[in-house]
Amino acid sequence: MSRMKALGILVLCIGALSISSMGHAKAQDATVRPVRIIVGFTPGGPTDILARLIGRWLQDRLGQPFIIENRPGAGGNLATQAVVNAEPDGSTLLLIAHNNAINATLYEKLPFNFLTDIVPVAGVAQQPNIIEVHPAVPAKTIAELIAYAKANPGKLNYASAGNGTSPHLAAELFKAMTGTDIVHVPYRGSGPALSDMVAGQVQLMFDPMASSVELVRSGRLRALAVTSAERSAALPDVPAAVETVPGYVFVGWFGIGAPKGTPAPLVEKLNREINAGLADAAMKRRLAEFGATPHVFAPDQYAKFLAAETERFAHVVRISGAKVE
Repeated sequence: MSRMKALGILVLCIGALSISSMGHAKAQDATVRPVRIIVGFTPGGPTDILARLIGRWLQDRLGQPFIIENRPGAGGNLATQAVVNAEPDGSTLLLIAHNNAINATLYEKLPFNFLTDIVPVAGVAQQPNIIEVHPAVPAKTIAELIAYAKANPGKLNYASAGNGTSPHLAAELFKAMTGTDIVHVPYRGSGPALSDMVAGQVQLMFDPMASSVELVRSGRLRALAVTSAERSAALPDVPAAVETVPGYVFVGWFGIGAPKGTPAPLVEKLNREINAGLADAAMKRRLAEFGATPHVFAPDQYAKFLAAETERFAHVVRISGAKVE
């Protein structure tokens, strides 16, 4: 065999190997499964907004599709049940929130145990609610709202994202602490509740800031107070409710969970990537626009936090008197 012929054969072999490797890489890319983040509420609410923010970050970082799947109903319990039943292979995650801690006491019986059947992966954000009214409501302060509600018992309606959600429990706690009679109108998520609020079908809502802040800024809803211990930088001119109702503080939080049995190395990887997102300046600015702040934990720290919050909300549920069959 001549030197030129041997060289030609060598070049062909290298080319064939390169094409084979490219084909193998494409085949591997084609088998990358999308990851679903299950959200227990309708699009447009705070859980949905935050799920989309963190999903986009993870997709860009990991080069893997992250799809948001909304499964509203039963205060987020339908979504939690779906993730509890999912394969623990990293392909299904849950946007967890304070409603999961609330539901442990609020509901008489659940087909799962949130603290043992969901693996804590990472925190995402925390934020207060906004106590807001339709502009037609005459009250412009919390004191005026209380006076108006007492002068018109049972005539004010408040919307919530559903039984057992943050707006529901925040309102029930407010009613218990102020002795007011306001009627609950549950919806299947903040999105439809806010649509009816803007339309004047309901008059009052205790909604998480992420889904309501732009409606307040645009003047379509009037903010009376925020439910944090201090005023929020997102709405600096709006007082904290605790300034009028001593002891009334209600701050919600959001994070990511996975089915029990999800491998620890995968949980740790997701935790690192999410925490990297929460340290990113652009992500911090985006969260701040919604009145939210990063909520950073290691998985074991987050497990302790969730256990403590479940106990804390059990106390809040008992004070409020709220109960769901």
